[in-house]
Amino acid sequence: MVVSAPPPAATAVLFPGCSAALVPLCQPNRCHFIRGWPGYQMALASRTGSMSNPLRILRKLDQNLTLPAEITLFGRSALALGYLQSPGHFHNTQDVDGILPLAWLQPPDAHQDFWQAVERTNVELEPDGLYLTHLFRETDVILQPDWFNHRLRLDVGLQKLAVFRPATIDLILTKMARADDDDLQDIQFLLRQETLTRDQLETAFGRARVPDVEEIRELFNRARPKVLALADW
Repeated sequence: MVVSAPPPAATAVLFPGCSAALVPLCQPNRCHFIRGWPGYQMALASRTGSMSNPLRILRKLDQNLTLPAEITLFGRSALALGYLQSPGHFHNTQDVDGILPLAWLQPPDAHQDFWQAVERTNVELEPDGLYLTHLFRETDVILQPDWFNHRLRLDVGLQKLAVFRPATIDLILTKMARADDDDLQDIQFLLRQETLTRDQLETAFGRARVPDVEEIRELFNRARPKVLALADW
């Protein structure tokens, strides 16, 4: 189920080629902050000579927060900040995509500070074409059921905002909802960052929690042999 319209300052935009089930969730009265567990692995964020767009967005969000919060990245921002060897053009992405754990859905009126900070961030960065509006509940993204337990925290030097990315194998799954040429290039990059066997990938495919949308299931099944071919390449 997708929650209705986002707040006025945030425009809900569908990813090209994605079904309506992937409409982002950006409504302040639908989510709440859940603290990360102790003992998370830490990954150093990749840096470029000029300011990374995802890092700029997250720094602005951090500045607008008055209370501690967290975000789990996926999409290009996760690749840009989550891997030391990420190419420079990954940092040119104009948005930050986030996954919301199911626990964020209750209680519905908690963590207004986070959503107000998101709204202010979007207003302040709008003149530069940067935004933070693609925030999906975890059940609307292809992931393993225990993805949350395997997140890695990113060292991006923020004060109030804790930033995470999913494990590499879960990031690969998120990109199999569409698996166009750009997604396959991103998957190839991910496979170069971490050695994953065919058995590991096939196990993840079998365990993956795929949204109950026919189009997404069809695209996911079509992507499976393509990802395995990339792993063998």
